[in-house]
Amino acid sequence: MQRWRGLDHLPGGWGRCVVTIGVFDGVHKGHQALIGRAVELARERGLPSVLMTFDPHPSEVVRPGSHPAQLTTLRRRAELVEELGIDHFVVVPFSLETSRMPADEFVHEVLVEKLHAAAVVVGENFTFGHKAAGNVAMLRRLGQRFGFVTEGADLVSADDVTYSSTYIRACIDAGDVKAAAEALGRPHRLEGIVVKGDGRGKDLGFPTANLSTPKFAAVPADGIYACWFTDAKGKTLKAAVSVGTNPTFSGRERRVEAFVLDVDEDYYGQRVAVDFVERLREMEKYDSVEALLEQMHRDVDRTRELLAES
Repeated sequence: MQRWRGLDHLPGGWGRCVVTIGVFDGVHKGHQALIGRAVELARERGLPSVLMTFDPHPSEVVRPGSHPAQLTTLRRRAELVEELGIDHFVVVPFSLETSRMPADEFVHEVLVEKLHAAAVVVGENFTFGHKAAGNVAMLRRLGQRFGFVTEGADLVSADDVTYSSTYIRACIDAGDVKAAAEALGRPHRLEGIVVKGDGRGKDLGFPTANLSTPKFAAVPADGIYACWFTDAKGKTLKAAVSVGTNPTFSGRERRVEAFVLDVDEDYYGQRVAVDFVERLREMEKYDSVEALLEQMHRDVDRTRELLAES
C-alpha cells in the first residue's frame, strides 16, 4: 500500500480509481464493510482503491477543543486498512480553508480533477463540504455530471446497536472494553512510549511499564484490565493493566501502567501497545499496602485465566 500526505504529490501516470472517504477512526466493523466494498468494486473494475482521511480531526478545526477521543492513530489506521486491501492511503491536511470549501467544489477539485474518481463509496450518512451541505444524494447528482458512480453503504448494526466511532468511544469511556471489541472486531488498542514512573511497582514486586499515550487517545475508564501487551519487537505477552491515579498512594496523575506477566525486562523508551480484553474491577483505595498486594495477586491470577480463554 502506498501512503502519502496531501494531494499535490500523486504518483506519476495517475489514472482513474475507486475512492472511499471518511475519518475512519477505529476502523470498526462498519468501516470494514465500507472499505471492503470499495476494494471489491476497485477489483471488479481493475482500478486501484484509494482511502482518503483527514488530519487533524475536522471537529478540532471547526470547533477547537472538541476533538473526540481518538480510537486509532493515523499509523495504526493505515496498518488496518492495508490489511483490508486498500492500495493507496491518502491523508488530507484539514484546515479552516478546507472546512469552508463548498461541497460541489470539493467534488470537482478533489474527486474529479485530482483523483480522477470512477466510483465513490461512502456511508449512507456521509456529509461533506462547507457546513456539511453535501450528502450522498448530491454525490450521485454530481457523479452523473462528472462521470463517476456513487454507492452509499448501509450502516452496520447488531442487537439494535449501530456500530459507530461515537458508540465505541462511549463504551471505552465506561470501561466496557468487551462491547468496544465487539464493535471494533478486535480489542481496543492504546499505543505509547514507556516512560519512567515512580518506581513504586518495582518495590512492591510488580514492576510496571508506564505508557505515555498520544494527546487525544481514548483511554478506558479507571480500573484494572486484562490485556495483551506488545513490545517493540512485536512480541505479545499477558499483562494486568492499571488505569487511574493510584488512590491508595494518594496519586493525582492519571496513568496507564502495565504489569507484564512472566518477564523481567525494562521497556523504558520502547513504543509498545496494549490491547484491552476485559475489565477486572474498578479502581479502589485500600487501607493498607498489604491489602492492595493481596488484590493485585488476585488480579494477576484472573488475568491469566481470562487471557488463556481468549
